[in-house]
Parts: sequence; structure tokens; C-alpha cells
Amino acid sequence: MQMEYVRYGVSRFRPLVGSLQIAGGVGLLAGFTVPFVGQLAAVGLALLMFLGVVLRRRIKDGIAQTVPAIFYLALNAYLAVAGFR
Repeated sequence: MQMEYVRYGVSRFRPLVGSLQIAGGVGLLAGFTVPFVGQLAAVGLALLMFLGVVLRRRIKDGIAQTVPAIFYLALNAYLAVAGFR
């Protein structure tokens, strides 16, 4: 995984991205008890995935390599809009 960040040209952001992903995951779990926190975490993760899609398109990755980021973007956008009911 480290080599992917080097390939993307964003290796200095790897600790930040990892921390944001962990915080987002914890926030999604917290959303089961505090729905607003889950929605906020979903928005953050959707934004992170949107930036991932932009980055993959910028480095000219194929659609097969971009689909996972698009899927998680859509999933988190859905959770952000639909909420944790």
C-alpha cells in the first residue's frame, strides 16, 4: 500500500489519510447510537472518496481501479443522506 501512495505522488499525506479513515470508521460505528455523528462521518468519508476518485482520474488509472472508490463514495453519500435511522 505504501508504494501506491508513492505512485500517486501523495506519500506525505499517508498518515493523514489513514487517520481520517480510522476516524470515519469509528464515527460510522458511533452513528448507531448517535445518528448525527454517523452522518457527519459518512460525509467526511464520502469527501475522502471523492478526492480519491479525482486523484485516480488525474493519474490516469483505468475504470477498474477507480470503481472501488466510486462505490465507497456512493455508499457513504447514501449513508450521509439517508442517515442512521
